[in-house]
Amino acid sequence: MKYALFIYEDEAFYGPDKAGPQIQDVVGKHIAFAKDLGSKRLGGSGLKGTSTATTVRTQAGKKTVHDGPFAEAKEQLGGFYLIEAANLDEAIEIAKKVPVLQDGGIEIRPLLGE
Repeated sequence: MKYALFIYEDEAFYGPDKAGPQIQDVVGKHIAFAKDLGSKRLGGSGLKGTSTATTVRTQAGKKTVHDGPFAEAKEQLGGFYLIEAANLDEAIEIAKKVPVLQDGGIEIRPLLGE
């Protein structure tokens, strides 16, 4: 089965210097994690900060465009992995290994048709 692992963290943990040692540390951990996943990793990427987000909303059939993410949240979607796992239990075990800088969560979602 294919799963998406969505990485939620408070992007403020990374501070204003997006190239600082904290970023380099977590990027190194993600590189090692992706290498360990091998062929189970189907894709994925980090995301730029929420200040770069644009949201298209539909309400009563009308489309509107807004700067920023869909909703204010304590943790922001910072990246994702697409993985292949035998079942949800294996996806959970993989998700437990996803690097996060400090506090955060990994949302596991099966892909449609799986």
